Amino acid sequence: MAESWATLGVDLHLEPAGPGLRRGLTDALREAVRSGRLVPGTRLPSSRSLAADLGIARNTVADAFADLVAEGWLTARQGSGTRVATGVPALPPGPRPTAPAAGTTAHRPAYDLRAGFPDLSAFPRTEWLKAARRALTAAPHDAFGYGDPRGRVELRTALAAYLARARGVRADPEHIVICAGFSHGLSLLGRTLRARGADTVAVESYGLDEHWQLLAAAGFRMRALPLDELGTDTAKLTPEPAAVLLTPSHQFPMGVALHHDRRAAVVDWARRTGGLVLEDDYDGEFRYDRRPVGALQGLAPDEVVYLGTASKSLAPGLRLGWMVLPPAVAEEVTAVKGGVDTCGAPDQLTLAEFLTSGAYDRHVRASRSRYRRRRDALVAALAARAPAIRVTGIAAGLHVVLRLPPGSQQRVIRAAAERGLAIEGLTPRHRHPDATVRAPDALVLGYGTPADHAWSGALDILCTVLSDPAVIDPR
Repeated sequence: MAESWATLGVDLHLEPAGPGLRRGLTDALREAVRSGRLVPGTRLPSSRSLAADLGIARNTVADAFADLVAEGWLTARQGSGTRVATGVPALPPGPRPTAPAAGTTAHRPAYDLRAGFPDLSAFPRTEWLKAARRALTAAPHDAFGYGDPRGRVELRTALAAYLARARGVRADPEHIVICAGFSHGLSLLGRTLRARGADTVAVESYGLDEHWQLLAAAGFRMRALPLDELGTDTAKLTPEPAAVLLTPSHQFPMGVALHHDRRAAVVDWARRTGGLVLEDDYDGEFRYDRRPVGALQGLAPDEVVYLGTASKSLAPGLRLGWMVLPPAVAEEVTAVKGGVDTCGAPDQLTLAEFLTSGAYDRHVRASRSRYRRRRDALVAALAARAPAIRVTGIAAGLHVVLRLPPGSQQRVIRAAAERGLAIEGLTPRHRHPDATVRAPDALVLGYGTPADHAWSGALDILCTVLSDPAVIDPR
């Protein structure tokens, strides 16, 4: 009987201290209310339950409750239990926050057109909940244990089928490793290469500084490869790098697809030198004006590591990514990752169900249609209101590059910020410090981030800024 009533109470952390148990408990409860740790209306555990938790007599707890009811800190009603009273005095508020430093803003921008995010308001909550319910209902008990370091077999199997069908990837579930996003996967690959004794990685001249910083922190030297209208010049690869990091299907951020001759050249380099090609397929689902470009991994599965995530197709907050690895590399990466899975099993099982049920395909098709309409509206609005601005990289993805007149990049960014619009320039974040070609003034503009209701407002501010002669050409 004692166990049954003890399990009905709510947890309450208290540390009574003082000359007597009753006074110590009374003081601890009063301080918990006064400090705001117990807010008005909070129901306290029963005297029997709290006495059992604290290892003291029930009468001591009942007396402490009675004292605080008499003082007005608590209320007690038959059938409602003991609760924190409303209108109790609180501690004085803490120090006021300091004013923002000069040149900063205290609020988020009203609109955000920086690249790297999908429309988070479009996350398919209802379908995801349905998939989660089905997946968790069918999940075996061992799914809630520590798990295989490669990830749940259900997700690896679903991914192998989907990637083969949609991206031309040659995948075996045994050689897929689930990770917590692209950066986590790149970190695991970096540790694997360092364990082999590697110290140099080739990268594209334009990319994302976070990835370069991660490689530098792992102790790698980087060699930046030149980029032109045919994509990254893989013919410039030397035997020294142990790996090359590429975005071959849609170069980030410039938007060009890697020419087929250069695809063949990087595969030949990998086979001759034993190097690895790290393929970042960050937005492979979103193609508009051309046939989808298949994954490079399909040409050379023994030389290419394919990395993908749910960050653009669903949401980055899921923290779900995957690597399709050559067999030998899969064993090394699994060993580096450790003895247990690092990604939550419920979300892995839900994504597996989302893929196999067809809900993922339906969501991607709907998203592709919505993003294409936004892309078209962006191109048309700029053609009408800011015709001097050249738009490139529009055939795929969730961003474009806007070429600006020389010397105008920072003026445009400042003018947009003053109107509540966050945008980002091509430099310095997206140009590698070792790149030899001077970067043009340009914006890397994402059109995926705003919710539908905010898109027209963001587009209007952008066009207003880009059509203002005082911003674009202040002569």
